[in-house]
Amino acid sequence: MTAVLGWDVGGVNTKVARVVRGTVAAARAQPYEIQRDPTALGSLLARLAAEQRAAGAAHAVTMTAELSQFFRTKREGVRFVLDAVTAAFPEADVRVYAADGRFLSVAAARIEPLAVAAANWAATAQLVARSFPEAIVIDTGTTTTDIIPIAAGRVAARGRTDHERLREGELVYTGALRTPAEAIAHEVALHGAPVGVSAEGFALAGDVHLWLGSLAPEDYTVPTPDGRPATREFAGERLARVICADRELLDEAAIEAIARSLADAQVARVSAAVERVARRHPGVACAVVTGLGDFIAAAAARHAGLRVTHLAERLGPAARHAPAAAVALLLDAKLAPHAVHP
Repeated sequence: MTAVLGWDVGGVNTKVARVVRGTVAAARAQPYEIQRDPTALGSLLARLAAEQRAAGAAHAVTMTAELSQFFRTKREGVRFVLDAVTAAFPEADVRVYAADGRFLSVAAARIEPLAVAAANWAATAQLVARSFPEAIVIDTGTTTTDIIPIAAGRVAARGRTDHERLREGELVYTGALRTPAEAIAHEVALHGAPVGVSAEGFALAGDVHLWLGSLAPEDYTVPTPDGRPATREFAGERLARVICADRELLDEAAIEAIARSLADAQVARVSAAVERVARRHPGVACAVVTGLGDFIAAAAARHAGLRVTHLAERLGPAARHAPAAAVALLLDAKLAPHAVHP
């Protein structure tokens, strides 16, 4: 076997990582909203695999796409993704990752669809646990934040499914890009006074972090709320509308204040969840942070009193696509054991 391709098939992004002999050789993400063009998934997978030049590779698959509104149930969504993978790689060795750490055949995953639904967080945590036996993994992506405790070298999450993880504070629906401003905070501070936030979808978290410089324009991979470019100038215009104003009414200092208020509120929300999870594991002092929004995760971890390690120090740029890299590394180790470290 020359390589393993790891896949994280999401509702708005599909990510792939190529692993060769225990090392991540490449990783990338492709924006793709499954509900807008569902029939394109199989061809997208085949194209991304061809770009990786990994003929004969095994495939490790995890997913969150089953939550797309295109599907009426998660069971339906899982089976749709499995159909697309099978169509893209009909002759390949394909394994599907389950939240309990098993790699299932496609046939077995069809029988246990809820075991593999939204299991990508578990792959990341399992990989990190091999090097950090006592830690909390904080993965802030475009849409959500995973908060996963590791104790005694084992994944110690209380929840397995998304709704269980939301209940336990191990999944927070806030991310670095797609979260609407009104889902981050109901008010912002401006000129020393609180100002209510409109609920009109005027701006996203991506506008906040683009304005503040934490994200680059090329990181803004979803449509902007107003259809205008993903630049700092237009991000400022979108942020002004959050309080029903515009750039003729608000100067740069005011936009900065709005952005800072929203960024601080997002960190506070993640930090509160981290503290909740950390209280169950008082011996844990380290957070391993990753994802497009690792800067949010790091700030939240420090606010919670944890020491911060960036997974990018081990995985490099592939840390932005940690679940895809993780499933590939885990399957690579299973098929041809090497020393596997994140």
